[in-house]
Amino acid sequence: QVQLVESGGGLVQAGGSLRLSCVASGFAFRTYAMSWYRQAPGKERELVATITSAGGSAIYADSVKGRFTISRDSAENTVYLQMNSLKPEDTAVYYCAAKLYSAVEYAYWGQGTQVTVSS
Repeated sequence: QVQLVESGGGLVQAGGSLRLSCVASGFAFRTYAMSWYRQAPGKERELVATITSAGGSAIYADSVKGRFTISRDSAENTVYLQMNSLKPEDTAVYYCAAKLYSAVEYAYWGQGTQVTVSS
C-alpha cells in the first residue's frame, strides 16, 4: 500500500520556522522525484519545491527562494521542507507528492498538513 504521510505543520508567528516531513512507503522512493505543493483557501495549488530522485538538484518557487529548503533522506524514505522566515502568505495546506522523472503526472500524493503563520 502506497502512503505519503506528512507531519510537522502547525501555528507559528511570522518570522518563525517549521520543518515539514513526509514519510513514504509502498513504492521505490529512491527512484522518484519528490515535491512539496501548497494550497491556500480560495487559491490554486502551487508548486513550492522539487528535489530530484538522487537529491542532487532542487528547484523552488520564487516566493520561497532563500527561505525554504527541500531535502531527502533515502535511508529513511523521507523528504523534508525546512521553512524559515515564515510569512502570513505562506499559510496553506502543504502536500508532498512523488513523480517519476519521465512522467507527466504525479503518481502519489499525501493527505496534507496545515501550516498557519500569524502576523
